Amino acid sequence: MNYELRIKKNTGRHVLSLSRGFTIIETMIAVSLFLVIVMIGMGALLNANLLHQKSQDMRSIFDNLSFVMEDMSRNLRTGYDYECLSTVPTSFGNPTRKDGTDCLGIAFVSTADLPVSNWGYFRDTNPSGKVGILKVIDGSTPFQITPDEVDIDPVSSFSVVGALLGDSKQPFVTIKLVGTIDFKGVKTPFSLQTSVSQRLIDS
Repeated sequence: MNYELRIKKNTGRHVLSLSRGFTIIETMIAVSLFLVIVMIGMGALLNANLLHQKSQDMRSIFDNLSFVMEDMSRNLRTGYDYECLSTVPTSFGNPTRKDGTDCLGIAFVSTADLPVSNWGYFRDTNPSGKVGILKVIDGSTPFQITPDEVDIDPVSSFSVVGALLGDSKQPFVTIKLVGTIDFKGVKTPFSLQTSVSQRLIDS
């Protein structure tokens, strides 16, 4: 606080009064404290925004994975002549009915396109070095359907039962996808599984 000497009019007496102002040092301290609080608040706000963005990106990747599972399930359900693939196909022809567990992939006749065509899903390494799920149609170049951030573990598999001709079983497929999502240096594990029964009555 500043002390100020004032002369009272008409009396000639000197009056010492207390001023209510702030010194420069006090003002600088107050401004500095305000700036520190603002910087802390801005940092917290930016971190919250970053976490929200990462959460949205992860949600988008999970949604893509769910769509991949739904797409495979829908096409397998309306297809027929399931074949368990034990190796990555080097060529792709008419599927041969074949049961199997822990299959690397599955081939089948799809009715999604008319006329019917031969489709396949299988696990293989993509150009980025990760393992993804690839799709092939009528022997065309396989293309990846899982997001680039997804790395499929070897325990992921397709299982086929009831595909053999005359076995009196309705064809049934189980898809198991296990792996990690590597996004901005953070690895998040996931595990998805679904089962599909052929819609058409098996002959």
